[in-house]
Amino acid sequence: MKVIQITDTHLSPTKPHFNGNWAPLLQWIEAEEPDLVIHTGDLSVDGADHGNDLSFSMDLMRETSAPMLILPGNHDVGHLPGSPQPVNAERLSRWRDMVGRDYWFHDADTENGNWRFIGLNALLFGQGDDADGTEEEAQFVWLKEVLENRGDRRVAMFSHKPLFVDEPQEGDTGYWGLRPAQRGRMFDLIAAHDVALFASGHLHWAWEGKFENTALVWGPAAAFIIDTLEREMPGERLVGAVVHEFGNTVKSTIVAVPGMVAHVIDDVIEEVYPQSAKKAAPEAAE
Repeated sequence: MKVIQITDTHLSPTKPHFNGNWAPLLQWIEAEEPDLVIHTGDLSVDGADHGNDLSFSMDLMRETSAPMLILPGNHDVGHLPGSPQPVNAERLSRWRDMVGRDYWFHDADTENGNWRFIGLNALLFGQGDDADGTEEEAQFVWLKEVLENRGDRRVAMFSHKPLFVDEPQEGDTGYWGLRPAQRGRMFDLIAAHDVALFASGHLHWAWEGKFENTALVWGPAAAFIIDTLEREMPGERLVGAVVHEFGNTVKSTIVAVPGMVAHVIDDVIEEVYPQSAKKAAPEAAE
């Protein structure tokens, strides 16, 4: 079974800076003839506050002939408590009404093995005791049940955020990775249920690695790369997608998709994400 993972498309009808990458990405997806496409978040530029960004993006996603499962990113439903756009009931409701479930599972059978694909809403992790902390715990309860009821199926997990950025026992990386407490709970569940793959996006870096017996893949963004606005991270800067081939095991291949432009967010951040540009300015001056 062939699954294509795309991520971080950052599409918008009013801020069309990255929209041009959709046509070559769609052409490549259609030529690959996947059984399933999984989008690991940041579908839109600012769906967290603008429903028209989500509706515009979904119109484009429906152009694929293969079925697609989609997860939210921070630009779709908000981020951590205290951020300019925290996850809240209104943002989650908008996503669920306009896109669909924000976490899900999908069972797939191949000639050599049966799989359960699990999609997580990574933006619920870290909500803790704040207004939407009940949403975080509900997802953990659901995840435990979905893992325990999988039968003989192997497991592949998909998420917007990675489990960690530099190393498994790192501290709180803030914007980029899961917080230590939630990461620890995920590590326990992964170890108990033989998770073969954890694939994510968010970082705008492409990388493959491993955590104990679990393959890790950071999917390359479809919209842009980051130059000096953020620190160097593992992997490489490219725009593209990932091909995951599932059978008895899973093989993942990161692809630089022909025809896509590696836009540099540093060059247009004041137009696309002015709030982020203001935040980055003092750091750049240091």
